Amino acid sequence: MDKVRIDKWLWAARFFKTRSLAKTAIDGGKVHADGQRVKASKEIMVGQVLTIRQGWDEKDVEVLGLSDKRGPAPVAQQLYQETPESIAKREAEAEKRKVMRGIDLMPEQRPTKKQRRQIHRFREQDYSG
Repeated sequence: MDKVRIDKWLWAARFFKTRSLAKTAIDGGKVHADGQRVKASKEIMVGQVLTIRQGWDEKDVEVLGLSDKRGPAPVAQQLYQETPESIAKREAEAEKRKVMRGIDLMPEQRPTKKQRRQIHRFREQDYSG
């Protein structure tokens, strides 16, 4: 086997639980092959680089093997290898999200009457200067 449909490969490599989810992601522009947007029927070969966006993560993976049958996870992991740059980028983004999670954007309580008056005065100011 020297070529396989990208939707079948993504399913067999366990990036998506079903082929229809893989097709939906491909149609939504979440999967690129060699930097180009693809269709579900696109055939991929060993050595191609795929960019796959899932939630917050974006993975760049190199195709090492082809399969159109879904097997156990250890076998599926041998079908691809994530690039070191992609791993570093994903870890940096995860660290950023973890830091941002600690920042509380909402106040802990409602403004007092005095604070509310200050807010109203501030909003009603004329900025024509």
